[in-house]
Formats: sequence, structure tokens, C-alpha cells
Amino acid sequence: MEITFTLNGKPVSVSVSPDTPLLDLLRSLGMKSVKCGCENTVCGLCTVFLDEKPVLSCSVPAARVSGKSVTTLEGLTEEAEAFIGFIADQGADQCGFCNPGYVMNTIALLRENPDPTDDEIRACLAGNLCRCSGYEGQLRGIRAFLDAKKEGKR
Repeated sequence: MEITFTLNGKPVSVSVSPDTPLLDLLRSLGMKSVKCGCENTVCGLCTVFLDEKPVLSCSVPAARVSGKSVTTLEGLTEEAEAFIGFIADQGADQCGFCNPGYVMNTIALLRENPDPTDDEIRACLAGNLCRCSGYEGQLRGIRAFLDAKKEGKR
């Protein structure tokens, strides 16, 4: 079937099988930030925005995005660059595999709640699998970013 949608602000028309996961379609279109970690919606590595809301692309049939807008990390570079260094400063990006999911979910959180509590940050990040860092580094990095923003340093 032929579908047309917007990917990172650009129109795309492709032919897909009705059972193709959005994850597979995005990877075939060169979106390397969208990663497969589990194939059953428990790791968060495949998070993208579908009409500005975070979804797990491994659970969304590609056919469902016809007429919609899909945004990957490649489409949010400027927004992500604002805080990713703070996470790196905390040593929370050891292997980097989980970073795209963390970044996408953090952007979604900060868009919805510009001043989250630590518990709200933890809840947001809970759906992201990280095997290296123990999760506290990501929390410290996001908190440092928010503190710097309040102080006018960001």
C-alpha cells in the first residue's frame, strides 16, 4: 500500500506492506536514531513523535502514519543539543545506545512540563532501558540542565 506522511518536516511517499512496523520503515528511510532494542515495547529505544506525541515505533504499523507527522531525533537536533551535553557530563552516555530514546522522552517531558520534579523525570525515563549507567546520571544531567536554565546559563 502507498502511504504519504511528513517525516521531520518533509513529505514522504512510500509503498509499505500492511504489517510493516513504523520502526522498520523509518530505519529503511535512513533514520538511524530509531533503534530496535526489544521489539515488544519495553525498552524505549524506538521512541518517535507521532503528531507531536511520543510513541514506540515498534508497536505502530507504518500504514497508520499516513497523513500524519513523524518526528525522529534527526528532526530535533537543535532542541536535543540544548541538554545532551549535560547528560554526557554526568557520564550517563557510556555506550550511547539508549540516548535517542532518553532524548526523545526528555524533550516530550520538557515540552509538557518545563520544570519537572525529580520524581516526574524518573517517571518519564522509566520506560527507557539502559544497561550501562544506572539511570541516576540521566536524572542528574537533566536536573543540571534545568538548573542552568533557571540561572540563565542556557
